[in-house]
Amino acid sequence: MSKQFSKEKMDEYEEILTHFPNKKAALLPTLRLVEEEFGYVDTEGCKLVADLLDLSPAYVYGVLTFYTHYNREWHGRYRIMVCATLMCALKDSLEIVEHIKKKLNIEIGERTADGKFSLEKVECLASCGTAPAIQINEDYYENLTPEKVDKILNDLK
Repeated sequence: MSKQFSKEKMDEYEEILTHFPNKKAALLPTLRLVEEEFGYVDTEGCKLVADLLDLSPAYVYGVLTFYTHYNREWHGRYRIMVCATLMCALKDSLEIVEHIKKKLNIEIGERTADGKFSLEKVECLASCGTAPAIQINEDYYENLTPEKVDKILNDLK
């Protein structure tokens, strides 16, 4: 069965179209709607966007894979991204990674059994002056310690 937008997302899609001169110009925000609705954009999501915008699935996929800010795989409800660049590493981000792995009982690239959390190392979160830093979904957390991480994770549970 192919993916379809909920009524709410379809209404958002229709509203987005009013801001663009043609359907093709609404490609990026429509991809974002798919991501919001399903958590990621896969081939079925590309097909949905292609059908809505009268584009080929290959064209949509080409645009999707060009931009790194779209999720192309399913992450946990809370996507934990730990900065692993030099400045954060010098300020103990690797200790933070190990602490999260132990607390959630997952490895880098995995999700918790309940699908609530996923963990990954990422490149620079632009918080060098407040390292170590993590991003969880759209929220940033800086000057971390294992105790601060525990509070953040407990608040999200």
